[in-house]
Amino acid sequence: MKFVLSSELAQEVTENIADSMSSNVQFFTWEMLVDYFRDSMPTVLNFLVKLIIAIIVLLVGQKLIKVARKFIRKFMERTNWDEGVKQFFDHLANVGMYFILIMVVLGRFGITASSVIAVIGSVGLSIGLALQGSLSNFAGGVLILLLKPFVVGDYIREDNNNNEGTVTEIQLFYTKLLTVDNQTVILPNGALSNGSLTNMTQQDKRRIDINVGISYHADIRQAKAVLQKVVDEEEKCLENEQQLVFVNQLGESAVEMGVRVWVRTEDYWATKWRMTENIKYALDENGIELPYPQITVSYDKHE
Repeated sequence: MKFVLSSELAQEVTENIADSMSSNVQFFTWEMLVDYFRDSMPTVLNFLVKLIIAIIVLLVGQKLIKVARKFIRKFMERTNWDEGVKQFFDHLANVGMYFILIMVVLGRFGITASSVIAVIGSVGLSIGLALQGSLSNFAGGVLILLLKPFVVGDYIREDNNNNEGTVTEIQLFYTKLLTVDNQTVILPNGALSNGSLTNMTQQDKRRIDINVGISYHADIRQAKAVLQKVVDEEEKCLENEQQLVFVNQLGESAVEMGVRVWVRTEDYWATKWRMTENIKYALDENGIELPYPQITVSYDKHE
């Protein structure tokens, strides 16, 4: 036996089923949301309280770190620590105190320092490989402070890339140089400790070498006397150090004269520039020619 529903009756049944399912779904979803918020409210409130306390601890900790750093800097200044050592330990203390502060903040959320150390230990190899450059720079900074190839205020030139300037700051991982044209150069401590460099201001005196060529037609004795007079008139030359005026070499188109004097390190460049200019004036006033490269060509008219 077959039952055939009319189209009107089938539509009515379909609409009733759809309304029933919709009401059940709406009731089920609303009940779930109410239960979820009711069950989660204590956890959410607890988290918010911990978050507020952590923010307060973080802000207070930052203030305390600033006060502690000022105290540490004043202590190092009173005990006459080297400027580079003061900068290095200031950065080291800053990193250490912020690490402790972060551990305290994480502790508010149930994360202990032992847990963090355990995680670091479990991935220590990966971290070590990722940070090997930074660790090398840190070790280089320690070596620089211990061996003192330079200190803050020295003028250095590293020989790998010929970067040079006055050392302004020695940090945990990098050293800052200030060039003569007021640019900041940042060099990794690892490269500085492992490579060669020249410290131009570590000694309190420095030698000036000036070479000047004169014509082969010029009187060498007269030229030496003129150069010696320039040396004698220069106030910055150290009188207790050796002063030399000599014939350095016989070049292709000039006799190369040499001047060698000693000055205090801080007077080096100004004195060298001034003496070079005065030598030119003195040679011109005495009619001593400064030659330029030239070629003499001879020919036989009978050919």
